[in-house]
Amino acid sequence: MLVLVAPGQGAQTPGFLTPWLELPGAADRVAAWSDVIGLDLVHYGTQADADAIRDTAVAQPLLVAAGLLSAAALGDTGADVVAGHSVGEITAAAFAGVLEDTAALTLVRRRGQAMAEAAAITETGMSALLGGDPDVSAAHLAKLGLTPANVNGAGQIVAAGTMEQLAALNEDMPEGVRKVVALKVAGAFHTHHMAPAVEKLAEAAKSLSPADPKVTYVSNKDGRAVHSGDEVVERLVGQVANPVRWDLCMETFKELGATALIEVCPGGTLTGLAKRALPGVKTLALKTPDDLDAARELIAEHASA
Repeated sequence: MLVLVAPGQGAQTPGFLTPWLELPGAADRVAAWSDVIGLDLVHYGTQADADAIRDTAVAQPLLVAAGLLSAAALGDTGADVVAGHSVGEITAAAFAGVLEDTAALTLVRRRGQAMAEAAAITETGMSALLGGDPDVSAAHLAKLGLTPANVNGAGQIVAAGTMEQLAALNEDMPEGVRKVVALKVAGAFHTHHMAPAVEKLAEAAKSLSPADPKVTYVSNKDGRAVHSGDEVVERLVGQVANPVRWDLCMETFKELGATALIEVCPGGTLTGLAKRALPGVKTLALKTPDDLDAARELIAEHASA
């Protein structure tokens, strides 16, 4: 069983889209998407610096565009299951046929804007905890007023809250945690700080005409497979202010019998988690077009099996 996954915010790096735009028709496709959403994706994916692409309103559509572009370059994956981490859920919704590409990009453009506006109300951020017991860490975060916004599995938790709360975490780490690493995001995503964005995203979602998923779509909310397009969109809206349970998504992959996992561009984060949490599952990350042949070989191996 092949799983196709899409990464979330923080996976972007300056210039990461450059080699992908050298593929036939890629630059034209991204330019057309840019016109639709009113954002120069080509510029931000090739020339902008790290600070510019850290902007939530830029990073989110850029990541979805990269995921769609790399998947298109890969061709028919024959994936049995799709999922995405945080904003990657919108990419996965397009993979599943719930949303057309332009609808997915239009929605993520509004998502990014709404979350950036919510983040501007209070200075907030997110930090990854390296090591430690998840239950112990979660209790400690609650004591500090922080939210375990991403429970990623393989022992990894991401804390979110105000900058003062995160500073306190650096000085008072949970037992067993080796290090706290600040993430390249501009707000406390998937917490109550994002509540103002939910209403705006819900309004934007009213114009969508979602189809039911053509393959198994696994949701961040609880790791459950969702079979209704309307429910997928409803979950996409609410997930902005609720924790990401990637650990439960990987549990579902295991229960479904996953044997291979491919992460679209800019891949690496989710395959890293899968290597630790899903032993025996073959993983491959699409970082540059040089990875396409190996990915196609894995797809062919899956299809023949």
